[in-house]
Amino acid sequence: MAIRVASVPSGHVYVNHLSSQAGDAVERLPDPRPGADVPAAQWWPPRMLDSGWVREHAAEFDLMHVHFGFDAASPEILADLVSALRAEGKPLVLTVHDLRNPHHAEADLHAAQQGVLVEAADALITLTPGAAAQVEHQWGRTAQVLPHPHVVEEPTLSRPRPEHDDFVIGIHAKSLRASMDPLADIEAVVEVLDRMPGARLRVDAHTDIMTPSYDRYTPSLAAPLRELESQGRVELSVHDYFTDDELWDYLQSLDLSVLPYVFGTHSGWLEACYDLGTTVAAPDCGFYAEQRPCLSFAAAPSAARRASLQEAVLTAYRDRPRWRADPSQRRAEREDLARAHEEIYEQVLSRSRACT
Repeated sequence: MAIRVASVPSGHVYVNHLSSQAGDAVERLPDPRPGADVPAAQWWPPRMLDSGWVREHAAEFDLMHVHFGFDAASPEILADLVSALRAEGKPLVLTVHDLRNPHHAEADLHAAQQGVLVEAADALITLTPGAAAQVEHQWGRTAQVLPHPHVVEEPTLSRPRPEHDDFVIGIHAKSLRASMDPLADIEAVVEVLDRMPGARLRVDAHTDIMTPSYDRYTPSLAAPLRELESQGRVELSVHDYFTDDELWDYLQSLDLSVLPYVFGTHSGWLEACYDLGTTVAAPDCGFYAEQRPCLSFAAAPSAARRASLQEAVLTAYRDRPRWRADPSQRRAEREDLARAHEEIYEQVLSRSRACT
């Protein structure tokens, strides 16, 4: 009989790639629509985190596994969720992806939210040894370390990289998360472009932060980027969110992707670059260098960050490192992850039955 998991969320590439491609004994419930007026494909904010949903649907799942999506749930709501799970005899598994929420300018709320779940979880998972050590230090709990699965699917996972003669550096501002300070990094890279013949800097940003008529318009970023573009120092591309295929094409067009984060823990972007053979320069906050091979630079905004980022970019240009996932190893890793998750689920269910 399949283990029925209320996965929060279910429709996410990370979660999808925890299932064996050959099929396994785990059935993850589809994400309930957050509301009648919300597209069926949207999972956030997750209804499964509501204690009423747990009580109403308790007969439909065996355990809950939380990954992402508790941003909008207060610690009190999460405590009610835990109480409902306990009352219904449903174990809780938590994967600690982000020790610091990249969308929160301050750390306290996420720490309180995550603390409720970490302390209540019947099993904890995280992606790197460093993150596991921090969980141990902060909460006195042991988390099993399981790597991030592949992000890119076949046949793109095995697609040869396109040939080009120049050296393309990319910095993507996205929609300017709280964890990002892209302008300082862009300016730092611009300063050393002349030292790299044939190098060019492509800067991408989403329409919402670059367009005056949008609520999220950010003139403190948009105006300097337009000025750098007018000077011919950067190639500026403003667009809406990429589709997956557009994102893979973009990443493979780059020789180096610079992650302009000032805080963070792990990165799906880094995993996609690893799948596609694009070198990454990442700050030394969090555990990016433990997650996959990359070049590192100082995270804290400072002269040291500027200098170390420039050195990382020059190293990438000079040495042209090529770190790319082997597709067969990625497939094997996915099967290992599927088995490991099934074993964790069996263990927490066995302990739950024994307690009952």
